[in-house]
Amino acid sequence: MRKGLAVLALFLAACSAQEADAPPADTAAAPVDSAPPAPTAGAVTDPQIAAIVVAANAVDVAAGELAVERGTDARVKEFAQRMITDHNGVNQAASDLVTRLGVTPEPNATSQQLERDGELAREALGRETGAAFDRAYIDNEVTYHQAVLDAIDQTLIPNAQNAELRALLEQTRPAIAAHLEHARELQTSLAAG
Repeated sequence: MRKGLAVLALFLAACSAQEADAPPADTAAAPVDSAPPAPTAGAVTDPQIAAIVVAANAVDVAAGELAVERGTDARVKEFAQRMITDHNGVNQAASDLVTRLGVTPEPNATSQQLERDGELAREALGRETGAAFDRAYIDNEVTYHQAVLDAIDQTLIPNAQNAELRALLEQTRPAIAAHLEHARELQTSLAAG
């Protein structure tokens, strides 16, 4: 089950696949100004990044809601509530930003894969009970947060063209890293019994 819930680790691979599937960016020389450089060929666009951010946060909120409901360990339930609060907060900040910028999140292969994988993970978690549920949820959170952190570093920040979107991603990164560390600590504690 531990690896069965790790489907969300494909987040990074899905981001890479999205890059490979994207049409090449316009390669014409851009005028010199203060605008960020044009994305490289195959890069995800800001509207696609926005959709990926929304999907990634929604997936973790949904998993957290299930853990609050089904978890048995108080530490797991507390962690799950923190995921709900923090990831809803990031989605609100992202929503406020894209509204202010007039950007519409663009569903793409990565955001759609995240949603499908999130549903599969919730279904797998739904089959677990008791301490096995707690361990499976936390194992999934470790895998998921590592994959999201890798995607932020390797795909989302490097491809974000809008400075405010890039700043939001950069501001969110430490929280994701802290979530990962907390999940790892819980994982070790739960394994010790």
